[in-house]
Amino acid sequence: MGIINWNAELLPYEQAVDEIVLKLKNIQREFKRRQIHSPIEQVEGRVKSIASIIAKANDRNIPIENALDVLEDIAGIRIICRFVEDIDKVVNIIRSRSDYDMKILIEEDYVTNTKRSGYRSYHITVEYKIMYEGEIRILKCEIQIRTLAMNFWATIEHSLRYKYDGNLPEHLKERLQNCAEAAFKLDKEMTTIRGELLQAQKAMQTQEFLVNEIVKNIHNLYTYGKVEHMNEFNKQFMQIYQEGNVDKLYEFNHKLETMAEIYNVRYV
Repeated sequence: MGIINWNAELLPYEQAVDEIVLKLKNIQREFKRRQIHSPIEQVEGRVKSIASIIAKANDRNIPIENALDVLEDIAGIRIICRFVEDIDKVVNIIRSRSDYDMKILIEEDYVTNTKRSGYRSYHITVEYKIMYEGEIRILKCEIQIRTLAMNFWATIEHSLRYKYDGNLPEHLKERLQNCAEAAFKLDKEMTTIRGELLQAQKAMQTQEFLVNEIVKNIHNLYTYGKVEHMNEFNKQFMQIYQEGNVDKLYEFNHKLETMAEIYNVRYV
């Protein structure tokens, strides 16, 4: 077996992770731009460490020189959702891209089919194409989709499993199973108030949108409309903003837009 230049071999995986994370964040941003609840709450990626690759290859009796070709999770993406229902939506988003840039190889539903340990998550293994050093490379990547509560539990379980080298004491296994059920109960409770949470989120997004529009309109009136006494507009805006009245923000923004039309202000 020749010497493996791990840093060089893992660079394409780092590129794949960066690209996939960016694409998923753009999808999340598009939902927010349209003021629609995004099923993607957080996205993070990582390339498996050299030590983890060697350990996993050893556990599975895979020759180390074949590890990069056989292991499916060297490139890993984790998508965190706010609600259990969002997991299915994210899965469908990835499925919709299967003929485009993320060809699905394997789907593993550990949300419905919970592992004995209590682990819950949805795993999708995909093939992803990158252009690397002038050549097309096809790499495997594992995408994990879970809720905030599931991710909290999985992080704790992973740390304990590492501490005990995979051989957890029975009393810890039992406690972790109880914690897993408590975490899933939290997810179910969150589902019952999902409507109110989404309404609150919608209100916040609407206010943020209006604030951005008002600030932009004030800037454009002053810069391009040469409208004087803009300090008065800023003062009015701050008073309305501090009241937290969305209807008044709408009215004030409409007033600014009408003035922009009168002064023939172009938008930036």
